[in-house]
Amino acid sequence: MAAAHQVSAVIFDLDGTLLDTERATRDVLDEFLAAYGKVPDPEKEEKRLGQMYLESTTGIIRDYGLPLTVDEYSKAMHPLYLRRWQTAKPLPGVRRLVKHLHKNGVPLAVASNSVRRNIDHKIPKFEDWGECFSVILGGDQVPNGKPSPDIFLEAAKRLGVNASSCLVIEDSVVGVKGAKASGAKAVAVPSLQSQRKHYYIADIIFYSLLDFDPELWGLPPFEDRIQGVLPIDPLLSTAQIGDRILNNLHRVVSDERTYEFIPDQISGIYLGWAKSKVHGFSKVVIGTGWDFSQQSVERVMVVEFLDSSGKIETEPVKLLAIGYIRKLQSTDDILQALSVTEEDRSIAKDALDLPVFSEYAHDLHFN
Repeated sequence: MAAAHQVSAVIFDLDGTLLDTERATRDVLDEFLAAYGKVPDPEKEEKRLGQMYLESTTGIIRDYGLPLTVDEYSKAMHPLYLRRWQTAKPLPGVRRLVKHLHKNGVPLAVASNSVRRNIDHKIPKFEDWGECFSVILGGDQVPNGKPSPDIFLEAAKRLGVNASSCLVIEDSVVGVKGAKASGAKAVAVPSLQSQRKHYYIADIIFYSLLDFDPELWGLPPFEDRIQGVLPIDPLLSTAQIGDRILNNLHRVVSDERTYEFIPDQISGIYLGWAKSKVHGFSKVVIGTGWDFSQQSVERVMVVEFLDSSGKIETEPVKLLAIGYIRKLQSTDDILQALSVTEEDRSIAKDALDLPVFSEYAHDLHFN
């Protein structure tokens, strides 16, 4: 099938797109404001997603009436953020995509509203694949930050291509607006699922980059699935198994630890292992997604035990997702969307016997 778009370079945002820095730093502001007897306003903080550093900082000082100058605030907050950035991990599908594009000679850039000195503190998290980016730009290196197109126009110029032939991958609305204003194509991978309706100007919207299809953009295809499964960096969840929905499919009763290590961008059908005191290790299919039918958007997770011969008790388990099977077909009815098909079961049962997946059934990987 012919590609819908032909692109010659790819430009990535950094925070919330390449690295899960939002999750790593989400309680820093809470701690800082607590010293002044203040509590963050979720609605105001959502609107700050993707803003330039100066705009965000002056807004925080104003909104919470802090007796600080921008410089004083920055000096106090920087060491707090610096420590948290060290814990940020690449988001699902990122490492795979960046290495694949670089291997196939596609020019890559990072274009972030963060100031360059902060980017330099985060780049080491990319380890050996950080060298894949031939251009790295911060918001302080162009006249205007996103949603202005300046940073994307400059990145394209330094890559030696026209912006109209670039594909930009972003997690924020301001980033998508800037990309489209530059003439580039835009892929949105929203950090906040509650804000998905605001990304309508993007050319396509994904939950995670695990769903990215290079061929849609005239780029070389992936060839790394193993028997229909994409290996992923392990995702650990501590969960309480709830009532049976169908067959051996159970709804997960979540608490504050259930999604502690699972990025908000994760959605779809996965395979992996479960470990409990009663049943030991079990092969499982894990489905997770977002329920948009309520006033507040809620995450939902289900687990199907593939090798259970008896009743699954409503007990705590550790779940380890290690392979991605497919995206959800629809989210209109989330429980219906999370239903495990016979093909999902067959793929999971066969794949979990392969060494690349079976090696995870070991205590070490559940710690």
